[in-house]
Amino acid sequence: MNITQNDNKEEILQWVTFKLENEVYGINVLNVQEVQRYSEISPIPGAASFVLGMINLRGKVITVVDTRAKFGLPEYSINDDSRILILESDHHVIGLLVDSVAEVNSIKSSEVDEAPNVGNEESSRFIQGVCNKNDQLLVLLDSDKILSEEEMEEIKSLS
Repeated sequence: MNITQNDNKEEILQWVTFKLENEVYGINVLNVQEVQRYSEISPIPGAASFVLGMINLRGKVITVVDTRAKFGLPEYSINDDSRILILESDHHVIGLLVDSVAEVNSIKSSEVDEAPNVGNEESSRFIQGVCNKNDQLLVLLDSDKILSEEEMEEIKSLS
């Protein structure tokens, strides 16, 4: 009986999963405000290379980040599956352009492993953990750390 009680107390988090290249990533659903179809993005002259530009979402101007460029992945052609994840990061709303959005997964805290120490410090900084779900490796991201403080300040100054 105690085992069941312990299982019931285990924290279960919901993760919005999306694809970039052939990898599956997740962001805590509590940080995702909505998922938008790709829409025209207005470029911002002089913005950082990973900033695609801005969109107008119901009267609110939102800076959109090229997640592939931020993660050092090759460019990708926009298609019908491309989506913009609207999320709150560091008390500021930003958009992340991703290849596609998959689903919302419920993951127990015990299923999350610490991220292996791979890549450079820049990329490992925003990886919260990894999880093997449905025979697929899910890289769980900390939305508050995807952009450095300096990058977030630059984005705040743009909008």
